[in-house]
Amino acid sequence: MESRGAPLPGPRQAAEQAHWPLLGVGMQWLAPPTDLRRQVHNNWLGHRQRVISIPVKKISLARRMELKQEMAKNLLNATSLSARTKLLHQVGVSLYNTSHGFYEEEVKKTLQQFPGGSIDLQKEDNGIGILTLNNPSKMNAFSGVMMLQLLEKVIELENWTEGKGLIVRGAKNTFSSGSDLNAVKALGTPQDGVALSMFMQNTLTRFMRLPLISVALIQGRALGGGAEFTTACDFRLMTPESEIRFVHKEMGIIPSWGGASRLVEIIGSRQALKVLSGALKLNSEKALNIGMVEEVLQSSDETKSLEEAQEWLMQFVNGPPEVIRALKKSVCSGRELYLEEALQNERDLLGTVWGGPANLEAIARKGKFNK
Repeated sequence: MESRGAPLPGPRQAAEQAHWPLLGVGMQWLAPPTDLRRQVHNNWLGHRQRVISIPVKKISLARRMELKQEMAKNLLNATSLSARTKLLHQVGVSLYNTSHGFYEEEVKKTLQQFPGGSIDLQKEDNGIGILTLNNPSKMNAFSGVMMLQLLEKVIELENWTEGKGLIVRGAKNTFSSGSDLNAVKALGTPQDGVALSMFMQNTLTRFMRLPLISVALIQGRALGGGAEFTTACDFRLMTPESEIRFVHKEMGIIPSWGGASRLVEIIGSRQALKVLSGALKLNSEKALNIGMVEEVLQSSDETKSLEEAQEWLMQFVNGPPEVIRALKKSVCSGRELYLEEALQNERDLLGTVWGGPANLEAIARKGKFNK
């Protein structure tokens, strides 16, 4: 019999006193049968009543281990192809849809009202594409039409099965000054800003997931949204006199195309906070020192720097398209998925190249370690 002031056990403790084995998988536990649970719970609710130990059939240690393994296996199977993994597998899937209050067709109609400039795509026979932001009269600022065209080019690149790499650059030796102020002024409400943010986050996330190794060739200035676009590329190269600057704070806003989140991945949270809150001007030397860019090119000339960028990228895309594309997909899954999901995705990608033409040719050459 319990002493008069003794604390009463909770349902879980009561079940333990009833000798019911609790099998844990993570934070889950196996509850006793309904009738037993009800009886134990009623005893627990009784005012200062003694919890009665109800004898039940004990489970052996070996059986407990079997049940644990079975539950773990079921849990693994249930998450073997998560929703996030499915999103990565599917081409053309966006972050936002109507369930998030995002109505893409309405946003497209709005953006169509702001013409100017173009997004040009050139696909080379060597598997490298060149994407040019072309609005030089406004330092290649993104008009509404250019935002729409960027999405169109991303969709085209998603279906370019021979592609391996992509260079993003601006026309007339400057990268981009961000959004066209005419569009910014007209889209003045918070609802407009959020809708534009979702549209560009959708587009740049799809861009980032392209099975192409991408590099931003930063000539001149990359400001605001232009700076954000560079973070969606896998790598960044700068010419000696170029500059990157996230000017959002001075405009009374924050990055909204995903630039802040990606910047943290690239240079870490402390450096990212300095760059954003200080609206720092990152010249080529400083950007290289903090890990924002991979290399500073030798030339600032528009044509020569493009040639340098192509040569730099070629060292990473030299090989069969199916292998390069599988490698990029594998890295994307490692960045975006939980480890278990990324490992499963890596396994599935291996199945697309193991025993394939490139693999068999390499084995026939016996050139695994020889160059």
